[in-house]
Amino acid sequence: MELDPDTGVPVPPPRLSPSGASTFEQCPRRWRHRYVDRLPDPPGEAALAGSFAHRVLELLMQCPPAERTPDTAREIAGREWPETESSDDYRALGHDADGGRRFKWRAWQAIEGLWKLEDPSTVEVRATEHDVEAELAGVPFRGIVDRLEEEGDGLVVTDYKSGKAPSARFRRGRLDQVLLYAAAVEAAVGEMPVRARLLYLGQRPVGIDVTRTELDTVTEKLAATWQ
Repeated sequence: MELDPDTGVPVPPPRLSPSGASTFEQCPRRWRHRYVDRLPDPPGEAALAGSFAHRVLELLMQCPPAERTPDTAREIAGREWPETESSDDYRALGHDADGGRRFKWRAWQAIEGLWKLEDPSTVEVRATEHDVEAELAGVPFRGIVDRLEEEGDGLVVTDYKSGKAPSARFRRGRLDQVLLYAAAVEAAVGEMPVRARLLYLGQRPVGIDVTRTELDTVTEKLAATWQ
């Protein structure tokens, strides 16, 4: 926990991320525990399996287009697995051999689910795991974009999701994250993305056309959260 040297009061994070903003809206106390008090908050199995799938897809999309196949993804997963298996977060799950197999199956279902949504060999990747920082509506913002790509008439911001796709009622709220990424990309590189989307692996994509109105709305919401 970082303390103000003069007052001894915990210092909030210097930047706000989409996950931080979402946590604050849902539960301010949990936000304080995680981002100000820095209390331990280890990921559960679903989150950890999702992180592993994200890592494999990140490395897959860095390969030449013709090599972006399920076999390549399987090879990458095999190389990356020992690091995850030896991590404190994975050990905290307390899995035996059967539990480990279930974990791998869960992660692989997410990884393999990419091919149900698109042909990765056709994606024109500009960047993966793109770290972007910008000031949005006066708020210092930082986010990590899973994938930034070229598509026809402009840039597309894509974020992978390994959880359950939302029903129609909740889809719009889930898109705030990628719209904030789009706003940050524009601030950082001077080019407004034309589309932002969430790829719910193995299920369906949820996307939105990026407009000035959408970006203004989402950054104003971010500013209200920060205040």
